[in-house]
Amino acid sequence: MDTPEMEKVITAAHDALPAWRARTAKERAALLRKWAALVTENADYLSHLITAENGKPLAEARGEVAYGNSFISFFAEEALRVYGETIPAASPNQRIVVLRQPVGVAVCITPWNFPLAMITRKVAPALAAGCTAVIKPAEDTPLSAQAMVELAVQAGIPRAALGLVTCDRPKVAGAGKLLATHPLVRKVSFTGSTGVGKHLLSLAAGTVKRVSMELGGNAPFIVFDDADLDAAVAGAIVSKFRNSGQTCVCVNRIFVHERVHDAFLEKFVAAVSKLVVGCGSQPDTHLGPLINDNAVKKVETLLADAVQQGAKVLHGGARHALGRTFFQATVVADVTPSMKIDKEEIFGPVACVSTFASDAEVVSRANATSAGLMGYFYTKDLARAWRVAEALEYGMVGVNTGLASSEVAPFGGIKESGLGREGSHHGIGEYLDVKYVLMDLGK
Repeated sequence: MDTPEMEKVITAAHDALPAWRARTAKERAALLRKWAALVTENADYLSHLITAENGKPLAEARGEVAYGNSFISFFAEEALRVYGETIPAASPNQRIVVLRQPVGVAVCITPWNFPLAMITRKVAPALAAGCTAVIKPAEDTPLSAQAMVELAVQAGIPRAALGLVTCDRPKVAGAGKLLATHPLVRKVSFTGSTGVGKHLLSLAAGTVKRVSMELGGNAPFIVFDDADLDAAVAGAIVSKFRNSGQTCVCVNRIFVHERVHDAFLEKFVAAVSKLVVGCGSQPDTHLGPLINDNAVKKVETLLADAVQQGAKVLHGGARHALGRTFFQATVVADVTPSMKIDKEEIFGPVACVSTFASDAEVVSRANATSAGLMGYFYTKDLARAWRVAEALEYGMVGVNTGLASSEVAPFGGIKESGLGREGSHHGIGEYLDVKYVLMDLGK
């Protein structure tokens, strides 16, 4: 799409706003439930579509469809719970009422790693709140977005109320600028890299738009000396290698207490060696390809820097024999804070392991990053669990689990990992303005 075409989509969403927000919450909820039912009916088709354009294993794609659909169902119910307030006034002849009203046109810019779920996590609360929305999917994965919009229209959601803009890579910067600066857009929600998020924030500031940002992470995974090592290994595998390591909440740094380091590493390498790299459509595949050649080159660059500085590759460490963008599941030990791989988000199937000696040391090292999205740790000590969960400077913390995402919980980060929350009752609040009304009843 060129700029005039994108502007038409934005204008159409703005023109559709009065009618959409005038619908009752019950009516909007009913349409969202119909949309969710159609997603369920077409789950197999959508799963294969995700695998075809993203490359992730079909089992993971099916999981994404279910996860993404959970947000539509959840926010269909949240639409009915957008409550106002009454506040006791200072004067007996006055009344104070607080209203929560839709922000307006919401632009939802989504990434390629979860091409379906990141759409529903943004669009479902926007529509439930009474906003209209414009989706800008990643240029690598536009097909899932097109399919989801078509199902929404089949469910009865007006096409103009859920617009879609697509473009190829050379036009991405221009599209982002248009969407973040257009005067008819009142909300921008973005999931992607921290650098792009900062740029969009600066653009949106010109018209003081509401923004939500879910940006990059540098997740620590801490294994304390009292941890269940088998459970920790299983948690590290699922968190590190899901989607071939291409998620914002993937484990980036594994810290293992020196007393259990060797035992953990032996179990972990053994588990990693069983992971099968292959085409996502094959039933035995655990790791599909990386999204493009640039992603592979980044992984190779980070690995080369780590090895040059003394890190040891215990498993994998190179492109897979399948070629193209397939990469081996990799384990690297003796990683230090000076290495780029310890500082930067890897976004690939590389697990970096180092040791620690005390709780204070590992918490300090875990927090020594500008990112603050997700952290994980394993322990059997309840007191330690509370202390460490509160001390970790992250928006989300998983205790004795490697998966923490849920439609009922607030997803989001702190520091340079973002602003705002998605999911839970907090998620719909990102698309609502608070209006204070003072009524004077006279004498």
